Amino acid sequence: MSPAEPPPAGPASDGPRGNAPTVLAVAAKDLRLAGRTRDTLLATAFFAGLVLLVLGLALGGNGGRSPGETANTAAGAVWTALALAAAVGAQRAFALEQEAGTLEQLTLYPGPHGALYLGKLLGVLGPLLLVAALALPTGLVLFGAAGADRPVPWSSLALTTLLGVLGFAAATTFYGSITTNLRAREALLPALAFPILVPVVISSVKATSLLLAGGWTPEVTTWVTFLAAFDLGTVILATLLFPYAVEG
Repeated sequence: MSPAEPPPAGPASDGPRGNAPTVLAVAAKDLRLAGRTRDTLLATAFFAGLVLLVLGLALGGNGGRSPGETANTAAGAVWTALALAAAVGAQRAFALEQEAGTLEQLTLYPGPHGALYLGKLLGVLGPLLLVAALALPTGLVLFGAAGADRPVPWSSLALTTLLGVLGFAAATTFYGSITTNLRAREALLPALAFPILVPVVISSVKATSLLLAGGWTPEVTTWVTFLAAFDLGTVILATLLFPYAVEG
């Protein structure tokens, strides 16, 4: 299915179950397009890798640093790269539809517009998770936070990464819909989204650094719980406000 082909929508009055086909169809279309062209995936991966490389050269390795300082540096670098990559990836979520002239067709299709947002969110989330799966171990090794003498709690980090990336995708996808019709959308999207992403960045960095330094602790539970609550609130609020964003 190309960008010019609107997805089949479920009945408008069937509630969440009736909207599920629309959500899945939009997500599948975007994921197939991303897999076929690979431009968004390559752009986000290159951008994340470039940020990690620059920060790695600027901050150096772990020489003379305590394990806690090394964990903080690695966590900060990884999540900085992922936050910037999320803005790059979400920029293309609606730009492809806009360039193909099919965005209006999608918004005129039967059913609530919130289903379109959820589909676009899943389309952004998939490639971003792939980038995170590469950026996280690369960043940890680059900054000396992983190695033979530094066991890494990968399962706990995977949960934290999933919640953090979901928060990035939820916010940037919503603001991508607002800026898609603007000339300066490449500059406006980060300016609008990054203030909202501050809680996600702080909680993700804190949870990751604590996991690297000492494993799962009650403080990690607090940060992960906050991340989950933020993600849920952002997705619900963005789904409700999305019709006004695309019609504005």
